[in-house]
Parts: sequence; structure tokens; C-alpha cells
Amino acid sequence: MKVIIGLGNPGGKYIKSRHNIGWMIIDELKARVGADDFKENKKFKALITETNNPNDKNDKLILVKPLTFMNLSGETVATIKSFFKLSSEDLIVVYDDIDLPLGELRFRSSGGPGTHNGMRSIVQHIGEDFPRLRFGIENRPEDLKSKIDLSDYVLGGFAKHETEIIENKISESIETIFDRIKT
Repeated sequence: MKVIIGLGNPGGKYIKSRHNIGWMIIDELKARVGADDFKENKKFKALITETNNPNDKNDKLILVKPLTFMNLSGETVATIKSFFKLSSEDLIVVYDDIDLPLGELRFRSSGGPGTHNGMRSIVQHIGEDFPRLRFGIENRPEDLKSKIDLSDYVLGGFAKHETEIIENKISESIETIFDRIKT
């Protein structure tokens, strides 16, 4: 079994925000693998769908969008990891990273949370040893970085000229995930 968890915030006002790139990737991944609609799971505090791993039809693939809001994402991840008795290698957490340029992808098998509060919550709950895919969302001009509130920026949407970059990189991120979930 492989579990892919996309970090984001529930609610209509966050759907297309920079901070919800993890949810956007999970939504596109769901469409690509032909998974059923997400269903709310109260025990996990998440939206979940399950299908077959496209690389191995005998292996399940579970896609997760936590409903805890970003800063409490660790609650969902820890509950899922424990319930399914998963090893860390069976998880991939996908999330936005303000410390990377727009559209840059970085896959790591472990590490600290950096400046990301959702990742800080996960690390507090399960430790640092789990795979993660970071998706760069930084695109603020250097002279405006100190003038734009960070939370306003990450909770804001992508500019029209960024959309093509984002769409291409979401596709690339899905290919990276497919490569990582090979059994």
C-alpha cells in the first residue's frame, strides 16, 4: 500500500491558493489514476479515496487531503500511518514550499520541516524520516518580500501568468510520484 498526502486547507476560499498546491496535485493524481470521488473520513480527519497503484494492480494507492487545516496536518498523517501500520517509505507528503522558486520540485526521503507549519506538525507527530515532495511557490520580487505578509502571500492565488508554469509542474510532480511508488 502507498499513501500520498497532499497538504492544504479546506474551504472554498483556499482551493486555488498557493498553500493548497498539495491538494491540487492530489486532485490531478486522482483524475489520472481514475480513482473514485473523495469521501470524508472522520477518524482520519481527511478526504480519502482509494484505488490500485498504477505500477502494481495488487498494491493499493490511497490519496489523502487532510481536513485539519495546514497547521494540524500531523494529526491526520499520524493517524493514517498508525491505522494502516505503514512504514515511512509507504508515505509521500506533497506540499508547497515558499523557500523554493515557483515550480521548482524537490524530492527528499527525510529532513526537517523548514519554515512550513504543516510539515512542522507532521514532524512532531511522526518524526523526520518520511518521503516528501516540495513544490516551490515563491515568486515575490526581492524588493517586495519584506512588504508582503507571508500568510497573505501563501493563502493568495496564483497570478494568471503563473498558471501555465503551475500546470506543467503539477504534471511533472505526478510523474515524480509515479516513479516513487513503484514497488
